[in-house]
Amino acid sequence: MDSGDASGYSAGVDDDYESLLSTTDAELLKRAWRNEKASPEILQHETALVQRSREQIQLMEETVEEFSKNGVDPLTLSLYQMDLDRTLFLLRSYLRTRLQKIENYAFHIQKSTDLWNRLSKQEQKFAERCIDDAEQHLDQSVLSKLPHGFKSHLKQSSLSLADDMVPEPQLDQYVICRSKKFLGSFQLDDSGEEPVNIEANDLYALPYKSIKPLVESGQIDLV
Repeated sequence: MDSGDASGYSAGVDDDYESLLSTTDAELLKRAWRNEKASPEILQHETALVQRSREQIQLMEETVEEFSKNGVDPLTLSLYQMDLDRTLFLLRSYLRTRLQKIENYAFHIQKSTDLWNRLSKQEQKFAERCIDDAEQHLDQSVLSKLPHGFKSHLKQSSLSLADDMVPEPQLDQYVICRSKKFLGSFQLDDSGEEPVNIEANDLYALPYKSIKPLVESGQIDLV
């Protein structure tokens, strides 16, 4: 093998190694957490990833406990504990962020089959409880004291054509994002503005609504 072949082989190995690192469950969980934190709307629940992360956390907890009992080197024990704490933080923050969105937009999510199907079974039960509690509270504190045409949980009055009492996420807000690969010229909307040339690994501030399909397909990550 000549030097050119060797350097090419080495570069290929490095690329494969970087690709492997970026697809470990730890990195996938971090990516899901970042996307959920930055997205104005609730994203698809990462059911399989959450289950694997919980299993890894249980394994790490057992390992730390065993190391502690067997008097393993404190530095090694500390490194395992740090890895455990990091994974716990990411998973809890990811799930907590989703619950906050469900609390804020429960009625909006319930109206959309697509959004409702993004929730896990446990989240759907949580959303139903949020809606029941909100309806009961509104009935007892406000709606029961209003005229008949103003007793809706969703509309300001019976004359409203839309559900104008339902909070919705602002999909036109700007988000910071990074593309995993070169996407070339991308038209943000139909306003006639110049397309954006999206390069790999560059940061962009773009309206979430314009890049929503790219986020959902995994081509773009939010930061």
